[in-house]
Amino acid sequence: MPPRKTPFGLWPSPITPALIGQKARFDDVQWTDDGETLLWVEGRSDRSMVSAMRSGDARRDISGDLVVRGGVGYGGGEMTTAGQRVFFAEKGGQLYCVDLDHDRPRPVTPMFGAVASPAVSPDGRWVAYVWTDGDTDLLALGDTSGSEWPVQLARGADFYMQPAWHPSGNRLAWIEWNHPNMPWDGTLLKLANLNGTPPRVAESTVIAGDSDTPVAEPRFSPDGKYLSYIIASGEWEDLVLLNLETGQRRVLVHGEGFHLTQPAWVQGTHNYGWSADSKRIFSLRNVGGYASLWMVEVDSGANQQLDTRPYTWLHQLSVNPRRDELAFIASAPSIPDRVVRWDASGLHTAVYSDAESVSPEFFAQPRQITWDAPDGSPVYGLYSAPSNPNCFSEGLPPAIIHIHGGPTSQITVRYSAFASYFTSRGYAWLDVNYRGSTGYGRAYREALRQKWGLVDVEDAVGGAQALEAQGLADGKRLIIEGGSAGGYTVLNTLIRYPGRFKAGVCQYGVSNLFLLDMDTHKFEKHYNASMIGQLPEAAGRYREWSPVFHAGQIRDALAVFQGSVDKVVPPAQSEAIVSLLRANGVPYIYQLYEGEGHGFRKSENVADFFRQTERFLQIQVLFN
Repeated sequence: MPPRKTPFGLWPSPITPALIGQKARFDDVQWTDDGETLLWVEGRSDRSMVSAMRSGDARRDISGDLVVRGGVGYGGGEMTTAGQRVFFAEKGGQLYCVDLDHDRPRPVTPMFGAVASPAVSPDGRWVAYVWTDGDTDLLALGDTSGSEWPVQLARGADFYMQPAWHPSGNRLAWIEWNHPNMPWDGTLLKLANLNGTPPRVAESTVIAGDSDTPVAEPRFSPDGKYLSYIIASGEWEDLVLLNLETGQRRVLVHGEGFHLTQPAWVQGTHNYGWSADSKRIFSLRNVGGYASLWMVEVDSGANQQLDTRPYTWLHQLSVNPRRDELAFIASAPSIPDRVVRWDASGLHTAVYSDAESVSPEFFAQPRQITWDAPDGSPVYGLYSAPSNPNCFSEGLPPAIIHIHGGPTSQITVRYSAFASYFTSRGYAWLDVNYRGSTGYGRAYREALRQKWGLVDVEDAVGGAQALEAQGLADGKRLIIEGGSAGGYTVLNTLIRYPGRFKAGVCQYGVSNLFLLDMDTHKFEKHYNASMIGQLPEAAGRYREWSPVFHAGQIRDALAVFQGSVDKVVPPAQSEAIVSLLRANGVPYIYQLYEGEGHGFRKSENVADFFRQTERFLQIQVLFN
């Protein structure tokens, strides 16, 4: 059937709000110690669970009716495994243990505070983990039976992450850092000798890192000879081996034009791993938003890229502890997230997050575009044209300019339900990796320091101008959209450039930087100090770049969405903007989702967000 001429934005699409709301989320994937069972953390609506699949068997959900969720910072680090046992963090703040053979989960820590990143000792007797009460963070140690009260292993730093046991069980490595740093600014890798029952830290040594050098992901080789870690090196990162016998350090992988990690917004990330025989390391590389998989020989340093086509983005790499077999979460613009296995015979899909009932022709297909910032430096974006095999339109399409959150983050080349929902309806889409984004070297990431609220706005407007100049979109029908830090950019852009965009969509956007300093959680308590400046000296910039003090200048239609229990950006920040829109007669909609936090999880709310956004854009952009 030939394509039908239909106005841009009104193309019928099989990507429905309900379909997006029902899609599963994958947060982690790991192997059991015998290498026979694959585990993963899966989210469905507002629930998350641990699922398991043994070789040749069907999947099982093993966490019962508990909600699996790490409670430190933005979450992550939900699970680990030891023998045939799985340890996981429950939303209420306890660690649970479940045996893979016909068991029910049982708590192994008291219900107090919040936990993440469990790591079990080689003898299976002890579990180290990150604990917080929101004010104090520390490394704790409990026995895996749950019969003893946990003890403190390390405290004194503001934050902890990524505890790892030496195969002997008498050493522990971890990452720690202090305010005002974020974990991508500067951290310490510590190595401790343990003794006693329960084990206690006898002495600890700083192995790498400092306040201006971030280090991440300590791992011991299975034979106990090496401690490996990833450390910043100039613009990029190196993978380093420390010989524990001789003290010699060797750069095994020198990052030149690629990153080996992503900013540690959450606990429990793993971007590389050792082979079972300690002779190889498998790792991920990020080049401009594309991920690739590599194998490096420890003795020779020889590198080999492994074929992972058709996937363009990979994360949470896990190496089988018995053989050269890998598992990771993979996707591509036309492939929703999957849990994928790799072995010598190729790639094998283990789990799907989506029914994949929609033809790939309906999905957004991004390509990189660049434009010049006012200072002449390049800015990077991913552009997707409208895509629907059943429809066509004449002229130029309306376009949505998407601003990611963080702000230290990146839009990568992967499946995007948001982009595909609108490109399949006849909108163009631009993801703006503004200066301050990761993925393009350290200088690019740090270009936003002291300038958050200025540089990001310049690059958002520059992206809109680039689409118009390159003939990729109708300059009179542009929409700016973003959440959290991206919502902050949306608000500031509409304030300073009225009429440049026809409408805005803001999800839980920061509107008052003073309140953000006072109300936000511990993890980001001092983030503004590097992004804007230290109070009270920088109070002028705080006021100048806080949308709430200038929202009376907004003239373009705005849709605002907010979670009622958001602890990062509380509802008062959105409601202050909405009250000014109402007072000034600016067209708007406001939707408060009960029970949602910083991001929407419930299937019905996700679906409602897409329905309301589409209707809002039809009224304010297509029909106005």
